[in-house]
Amino acid sequence: MQSKKLDRNVFILGLVSLFTDISSQMIYPLLPIFLSSVLGVGIVFIGLLEGIAETAASILKVFSGWYSDKLKKRKPIIFLGYSLSTIGKPFLYLATAGWHVLIVRFIDRVGKGIRTSPRDALVADSSLPEQRGKAFGIQRAMDRMGAFLGPLIAFAILPLLNNNLRLLFLLAFFPALIAVLIIVFFLKEKLHLQDPSKKIKSISLKYFSRDFKLFVLILAVFTLGNSSDAFLVLRARNLGISIVFIPILWLMYNFISSVSSVPLGHLSDKIGRRKTTLLGFIVYGAVYSGFAFSNTQGLIWIFMAFYGVYYGLSEGVLRAYVADLVEDKSVLASAYGIYHTVAGLCMFPASLIMGILWQSFGPQPAFLFGASLSLAAAILLSIFIKK
Repeated sequence: MQSKKLDRNVFILGLVSLFTDISSQMIYPLLPIFLSSVLGVGIVFIGLLEGIAETAASILKVFSGWYSDKLKKRKPIIFLGYSLSTIGKPFLYLATAGWHVLIVRFIDRVGKGIRTSPRDALVADSSLPEQRGKAFGIQRAMDRMGAFLGPLIAFAILPLLNNNLRLLFLLAFFPALIAVLIIVFFLKEKLHLQDPSKKIKSISLKYFSRDFKLFVLILAVFTLGNSSDAFLVLRARNLGISIVFIPILWLMYNFISSVSSVPLGHLSDKIGRRKTTLLGFIVYGAVYSGFAFSNTQGLIWIFMAFYGVYYGLSEGVLRAYVADLVEDKSVLASAYGIYHTVAGLCMFPASLIMGILWQSFGPQPAFLFGASLSLAAAILLSIFIKK
């Protein structure tokens, strides 16, 4: 029997993520260097900045998911979120202090917080259960392809801009604008609610199964060791990788993330989300151990490549896993809100702990802390989640 084709919303949302990430990744890999080298900001502040920005996004994700379920609409909330992130980007051109960058990142993450839960719910709404791994794999692959093209564009035009990071940040506005226009003209509502008449009055765990709640707790353990990727960039610089090659390092990582997302997402449709997630946790632990013990630039390139494989094993698969564990699809966006909020809230202490451990004891204990929590999460998942 021939499998049903994926709904076009999956590809439209993939295109939105593609252009948004081209914009974001023209900026993000170079932002830690802009903060430390141009604005003179310390390591702890960078960790604090990323923690605050991600916390803002995380808190909003649970509310935007709940509100999407309450309205029984996805598109208007998705549009608002992407629009906010687009509006904030040009102001990096004017930043002269660390707190200016903090405000811009805050606005950008608020936009991400608003859009993420309804977007993921719309991907799940637009795909059958046996297609979810592949559907989320496609959406995340296009997202990561944008993250591949963003650093490539940055690498290509930085010399033409005389290495002027401010001008590069200003140009990053335009791909984000294209993403917003795609939402306006091409994205369609497609809801599959078990009970369309059901009223979602409050955010509550009573709607969710024991497995989903345990899954979220295990994710929290893992995420406490999953600090900002800014520290990977700083570790690369720490081992002597030139600033001009940082976008290329990021490019390689995102290319591998992109090309692995669809096949590994489809793999989860075949062998199950649990096994694929376990493999992802193990790969993450190995990568962070590698970053801890690496003493040459070559090893950083190798472990950064494996970090891309980890994302192929986790980003889309975890989102598909959420949809599998939520039986009542009328609260699906709320479930994504809880999932993303817990992960994001844990990223605040994760980034702060990483910065403090690095500054106090060096990079090795900092990365080993992340590796140990990843392996702990793998053990907990294997024991407590059977589905």
